[in-house]
Amino acid sequence: MAENKYIRFDWAMKRLLRQKANFGILEGLLTTLLGMKIKIRQMLESEGNQDDENDKYNRVDMLAENDKGELFLIEVQNNTEYAYFQRMLFGTSKLVTEYIKKGQGYENVRKVYSVNIVYFSLGKGTDIVYHGKTEFRGIHNGDLLELSPFQRQKFNVDEVSDLYPEYYILKVNDFNRVAKSSIEEWAYYLNTGDVPKGAKAPGMEEVKEQLKVDRMSKAERSAYYKHLDNIVILRDNIYTEREEGRLEGRAEGREEGREEERRQNARRMKDLGLPAETISTVTGLTLEEVAEL
Repeated sequence: MAENKYIRFDWAMKRLLRQKANFGILEGLLTTLLGMKIKIRQMLESEGNQDDENDKYNRVDMLAENDKGELFLIEVQNNTEYAYFQRMLFGTSKLVTEYIKKGQGYENVRKVYSVNIVYFSLGKGTDIVYHGKTEFRGIHNGDLLELSPFQRQKFNVDEVSDLYPEYYILKVNDFNRVAKSSIEEWAYYLNTGDVPKGAKAPGMEEVKEQLKVDRMSKAERSAYYKHLDNIVILRDNIYTEREEGRLEGRAEGREEGREEERRQNARRMKDLGLPAETISTVTGLTLEEVAEL
């Protein structure tokens, strides 16, 4: 992996971005992604915020709170996880239940945004950013269920979906083209650890000022480079597994093709009235297989 002068985001999430002085970086990412001005007031405790020497498998959770009291769950995942969609659901559900006091009414349930930065192929899709929210539609008329005027005033929201968790998935692993928008500037940095030339997205200036590799101590830099090595190994393993799967699939396909060709030849011979023993000798099929044709 080429050495960049800025610290990769996944490492910064674990080691640096919990510090109040660096809140501007997370605020910039959230502001760009959600399209609203985000100001982090505090970090909430998360069981995922634990050091792990095996960084290529490390999972980082970060919870933040804005001035509206809405909660943000930010997770960075390097390792492939086939049940990651369910993991997202678990994370938001846990967050909702943890931050409502016993005995409080349901009107006190907090809005949650789940932001997931995944460095692996999650699902099947061609975009780099996906957004999910909850809506209710009539099964007969297809109309969207809306809030009553009283509910809009009471909860200070416009849509039913505003009451439910919203999910964002950033699939940044393969993004390395020229960044043409603010979110693409972030995607480029999230993947490569480098800031695009002329980047103007919220938080990019803070990245350039606060996440320089040469600001790290010798020990920190050594641990960071080990992390980069682990990322390279992980990506190589994923690539190797994919290639081996493709090669195995091709080999199996060729063998299945040859088997079907033998059966087709056997059927033709059988239609011509040739003895089963002869068909078996020529095609390599057993007498039982010939009889089943």
